[in-house]
Amino acid sequence: MIEVKNVSKTYVTGAGSFDALKEVSFTILDGDFVAIMGPSGSGKSTLMHILGALDTPTSGTYVLNGKDVSTLSEDELADIRREHIGFVFQSFNLLPRASALRNVTLPLVYKRIPKEEREKIATIALRSAGLDDQYFHHLSNQLSGGQIQRVAIARALVNQPSLILADEPTGNLDTHTGQIVLETFRKLNREEKRTIILITHEHDVAKHADRIIFIRDGKIESDKPV
Repeated sequence: MIEVKNVSKTYVTGAGSFDALKEVSFTILDGDFVAIMGPSGSGKSTLMHILGALDTPTSGTYVLNGKDVSTLSEDELADIRREHIGFVFQSFNLLPRASALRNVTLPLVYKRIPKEEREKIATIALRSAGLDDQYFHHLSNQLSGGQIQRVAIARALVNQPSLILADEPTGNLDTHTGQIVLETFRKLNREEKRTIILITHEHDVAKHADRIIFIRDGKIESDKPV
């Protein structure tokens, strides 16, 4: 699914240039569950932006599903994000005055899918993410942190992406709720064969994956199975 080969990213500012990534290479297969871990300033956020087609490398190649993402235009990158990648963020990014179901159907509106079909697809995604049916019509500001994150996971699933990219998904949750959310990712990986990349700085979070890529100072320091 993913091949990252000799990827480097250099930022140029008025104070000079900074190498955020330095010839990073790895492969992720379909159905893998991988954690990318590293301290603040290690380059993992830069790598996450490249993997999520939010940015392109200065040099090297990033191939997703056979397409070299590193050469694409802004419009083409937007198409990749919409069609192939589901994002789950620490900050949830839900509409507070919309129901859980409405929040999940929104990505389907842009595909002009009829309302009844949108709601059926969103219902399946919410159940896959582990949210009880009784909460589907609750406003997102009426839900707990863990329930909100499950809605965010469902929204990431609704377009049937080939890759789920989760950036510090438990960062705003207490330990117990975070464990429940991580088990949701584990279930999606094991039962639905979803490919998941988890970005984190915490080892207790990373160990839920099958493999940990540890990055420091813009380079891969280790790449090992859990």
